[in-house]
Amino acid sequence: MADIVIRDVTKTYPGGRSPATDNVSLTVADGEFLVLVGPSGCGKTTLLRMVAGLDTPDAGSISIGGRDVTWLSARDRHVSMVFQSYAIFPHLRVRQNIGFGLRMRKAPPEQIEQRVRWAAEILELSDLLDRYPAQLSGGQRQRVAVARAIVVDAGVLLMDEPLSNLDALLRLQFRAELKKIVRQIGTTTLYVTHDQAEAMSLGDRIAVMRAGRIAQIGSPLQVYDRPRERFVGGFLGTPPMNFFSADLRCSASGAHLRVGDQLLTAPDQLGAFDQRPVVVGVRAENIDVAKAPADGRIRARVEVVEPTGASMLLTVRLGEYELKVQAPPNFDVAPGQDVWLRCAPESLRCFDPETALALVA
Repeated sequence: MADIVIRDVTKTYPGGRSPATDNVSLTVADGEFLVLVGPSGCGKTTLLRMVAGLDTPDAGSISIGGRDVTWLSARDRHVSMVFQSYAIFPHLRVRQNIGFGLRMRKAPPEQIEQRVRWAAEILELSDLLDRYPAQLSGGQRQRVAVARAIVVDAGVLLMDEPLSNLDALLRLQFRAELKKIVRQIGTTTLYVTHDQAEAMSLGDRIAVMRAGRIAQIGSPLQVYDRPRERFVGGFLGTPPMNFFSADLRCSASGAHLRVGDQLLTAPDQLGAFDQRPVVVGVRAENIDVAKAPADGRIRARVEVVEPTGASMLLTVRLGEYELKVQAPPNFDVAPGQDVWLRCAPESLRCFDPETALALVA
């Protein structure tokens, strides 16, 4: 096993207006499953390709297991990679596809057979070893690609959106299988995806990328609950974090946020930011909604009602802002009705309107 240490890596493609990766530093601990997540074009796949040796950085260094691999070829880095496409050979049986990397390394036939059977058992492919890829489902083909990657026992496993070609239900099923498999083999894994639900569910830690830089890194729940900048809160979550502008006012009775002519109780730690405008962020599930007014609640107008089964997703208008609110599945309300909202102060996240950075870390 091996750790991955990326130091100050910058990469600009010819003709690019800005770097694909801009002075990125990142460490993946030995045996850790770290997910790079971000919108298309943010540089996550470029970073993965440089770790794999398929691209070289313009500046910075990359080491794997304490060995500088910045300028080594891909074959000399002792890494395995699973691509977005299955990339399995249609003319080879499953057994031959899984053992392909070992044959290229000229491993003894008995070792190849042993490792192929081991990988096939883990990925539930034992009964399919003599089939051709055309005889497999999409999920089975993806398992073959993963089996081929783990069978060579590389120090590092790299995955570039391996589930993106699967349908929604199959993606959900295989996601759980993949997490179990990676935990079982214990290989250091760097995984790239644009799917934030995938990132949240798979990673020991997630690194959110934006415009070639890492915006925030931490455990999935830490990054979800306490985004360091507005972009992270707006990118993670379904629905994403709600944002609206407010004026912060502090007095002996505590901190408050004025939204139009209504007041919300603010977190006490914002006392140092008295008399300034802020952008408030709050998750849909952290807004309590009621049909009757009460102290501490603010009025909003229902615009859209979306039953989802497990809950009711409401789109409400608060002044000039639209908010998503998660209500109980039996919450009977119709568009045009008024509802009253309450947000626990500890659930509110406040950002600087100019820098978009969180006021309180």
